[in-house]
Amino acid sequence: MIRVDGTGKSNSLIQVRGLDKTYRRGGEEIQVLQRLNLDVDKGDFVAFMGPSGSGKTTLLNLLGGLDVPTHGSITVAGDEITHMSGNKLTQWRARHVGFIFQMYNLLPVLTAFQNVELPLLLTKLSKSDRRKHVETALGVVGLADRMNHYPRQLSGGQEQRVAIARAIVADPTFLLCDEPTGDLDRKSADEIMELIHRLVTEHGKTVLMVTHDPVVATRADTTLHLEKGVLVEGKTSHESVMAGGAA
Repeated sequence: MIRVDGTGKSNSLIQVRGLDKTYRRGGEEIQVLQRLNLDVDKGDFVAFMGPSGSGKTTLLNLLGGLDVPTHGSITVAGDEITHMSGNKLTQWRARHVGFIFQMYNLLPVLTAFQNVELPLLLTKLSKSDRRKHVETALGVVGLADRMNHYPRQLSGGQEQRVAIARAIVADPTFLLCDEPTGDLDRKSADEIMELIHRLVTEHGKTVLMVTHDPVVATRADTTLHLEKGVLVEGKTSHESVMAGGAA
């Protein structure tokens, strides 16, 4: 269950407490996130919506350890990541986080297989074990027959499938998706969302997704709205969301 009132269980997979993020631009202070609380359980699928500049991508970057908050804490699977050193945070991210972006960020000189294998090069897996992981991931996204193709030989939807395979190849604790369908036509977007939904329902993945597309958001279990850095509203297709403390 997803909660934004800061009263979730202590064993929630992801716990966010009192999260603030402020940037300095010249002499001006810009507060991007304010007193944000969030609890996400294993297997939850939550979408974040809101106008441009509302803090959606900033929140994803904080959850993924790509940025650090000004105040507050983030705990994932019992690890408090807020005060980790840069080196430890890099290691934590490699073990626990799969990133899926709007622009697929594939390396054009590498095949689909080689792009998916990249995160595993940082592990101690043998070459044969890496191959098994890559073949499994490409099988999950339906591209086992395209592993030797280069990005230029794939459609946009297929490129995003390769990017998803890369995100799941190391079996991360959770996936962070930043506008995963933003560069796709409706048919391809629907196929990508069906794939992400299957990762949740069939493979037990936990997914946090930023989207501007209300059609895409309906595939999530819960949609939370950010406005000026505050969670102001919660809507869910399966259960009620408590939104008291963060509003």
